[in-house]
Amino acid sequence: MNTHSKITVLAMVALSFAFSGKVTAQTMKEKTVMVGGAPMYPSKNIIENAVNSKDHKTLVAAVKVAGLVETLQGAGPFTVLAPTDAAFAKLPKGTVENLVKPENKTMLTSILTYHVLPGRYSAKEIWAAVKAGNGKSMMKTVQGENLTFWTKGKDLYIKDAKGNSAKVTIADVNQSNGVIHVIDTVLMP
Repeated sequence: MNTHSKITVLAMVALSFAFSGKVTAQTMKEKTVMVGGAPMYPSKNIIENAVNSKDHKTLVAAVKVAGLVETLQGAGPFTVLAPTDAAFAKLPKGTVENLVKPENKTMLTSILTYHVLPGRYSAKEIWAAVKAGNGKSMMKTVQGENLTFWTKGKDLYIKDAKGNSAKVTIADVNQSNGVIHVIDTVLMP
């Protein structure tokens, strides 16, 4: 390799480091929320962030099995009520293993889309809807059925069609294509 080629290669390497440093600095300026030990970047989509949360491995795996990755990487906007791995662990033994079987894809998709609202709803907007509804607000999911939102003290809760309640444990995790609210219970249509 001649001297000119070496200089060109070194310049390209230096530029790539400078560019990656600039991207890192830009990303560092974003207001992130920590979920599952990982920062969630508002400039990334729901899937790009969720795969980094150590608390959402079951949810991410289920989304992949259901074939919803492409949808949740789309423009949206979506409001995702994201159950943690601990929430999935509260289901009866064998439930998750049964749901991810190919023959149960329709049921799994129904459950997952029951955790998604079309549109972007911040916790503040949901609280306002609950207040306007005299203590509760019903919102239609992508799956087609309603969820009921209510509050207790400073906490926001969601009731599913079966009467189970989930608490929002981390609200307003902004994404490029929506918002995630982490919940402590899997909701069932």
